[in-house]
Amino acid sequence: MTIKLLPFLAVLLLTACDPGELVDSALKRTAHSVVFPVVNIDMPAEPARLATNCILDAASQEELQLLARDVGVEAGTATKATIRQIAVRPAAQSCFAASGVPPVVG
Repeated sequence: MTIKLLPFLAVLLLTACDPGELVDSALKRTAHSVVFPVVNIDMPAEPARLATNCILDAASQEELQLLARDVGVEAGTATKATIRQIAVRPAAQSCFAASGVPPVVG
């Protein structure tokens, strides 16, 4: 009897997921794979991970899409400039402070 309930539970769980949230999460993970290596050049892994999260949280949807386009290739100058522009915003800077990450100087 419990085996018959598994497909029903799987469908129930899948319908509970917000498709928009799944897309946003996938976009953020993809952008993370682009931003982290750039940030990790200037700081050790753990602070770089925290800083990357702050940058992604401060980024707009359009900026996340722009960053995600560079997945699988080394970030170029335009991508690095976008990351820096986001990193110097007050929202990112306050997140850095709250996370113990050194501030980025504009």
